[in-house]
Amino acid sequence: MISLFDLDPSSYAEHPIHSDERTYSETNCYVDCLVEFVQSAGLEPEAMMGGAVASDFELDQWSFFKPTPGDLFRLYGIDLHEVQPYRGFPTLIATRLAAGQTVMPEVDSFYLPDVAATSYRTDHVKSTIIAESIDEDARVLRYFHNTGYHELAGEDYDQLFATYSGDGHLPTYVELIRPQAGPVPTGDALRAVARELLAGYLARRPGDNPFLRFSAQLEADLPALIAGSSADYNAYAFHNPRMVGASMELLAGHVRWLFEEDGEKAATHLDDVVGGSKMLLFRLARQRQFDAAGVVGPMAEAYDAALTELDALVS
Repeated sequence: MISLFDLDPSSYAEHPIHSDERTYSETNCYVDCLVEFVQSAGLEPEAMMGGAVASDFELDQWSFFKPTPGDLFRLYGIDLHEVQPYRGFPTLIATRLAAGQTVMPEVDSFYLPDVAATSYRTDHVKSTIIAESIDEDARVLRYFHNTGYHELAGEDYDQLFATYSGDGHLPTYVELIRPQAGPVPTGDALRAVARELLAGYLARRPGDNPFLRFSAQLEADLPALIAGSSADYNAYAFHNPRMVGASMELLAGHVRWLFEEDGEKAATHLDDVVGGSKMLLFRLARQRQFDAAGVVGPMAEAYDAALTELDALVS
């Protein structure tokens, strides 16, 4: 088996960002696997979450937060860009792992056994993983996905790579991860980079309060959600309260990591946003009419208060 970090799924310990004590122990598939990869590389995942401050309500859903390739390079010296698996996907993985690199593909969760409670062998759902080890002869892949580190083999291995076999499937998107492609700041130098990036994202944040736009749209969406199916609720919940709640929880952790005690007031306001998102999930699940502004309004106020504090911290 060719391995990047020589990990064992049976003894792997997830990063505290994925602790069950958090409101959202899973954030989104892209961020989650990056957290575990960055931790396994001996780096600090909290440093890459500043971009969440620029999250916006985008007509019908909240931003799907992803640390940018530029941020990953400046914070960790990681180069991330698209790659084409023209020689076969397992061969690409093995070649890159042997060179100290890896890949981050979009895959079908239908063949990911770690999601046995949701989509494994039941639903075709796009997700993102990071390959950590592969044994082409034994047909075994070990990978980061969601909150941890997992293994698949046999038929799952074969079917997972079928979309890259040139047999008529549409190949999906693959990114190459090259660690140590640039300087790797640590300690105060890392915090200085993170602070500069946070200031830049604060300057690019929405010009208004996006929670007010979300509140108005939620009020308009409520009749259809109340009359709709559980699938309608799940989709809306994931792309709206859960998406922004998870992003704000990542941002709160980033603020505490970056500013320590000085950032506690801002982080506490962000915690209030997270708590509001959880309350909204419960209200939506009941499928009964409620005052959207009464639930989202306090989230909007906490958001404004948090960003006022952050502006002062980076000035």
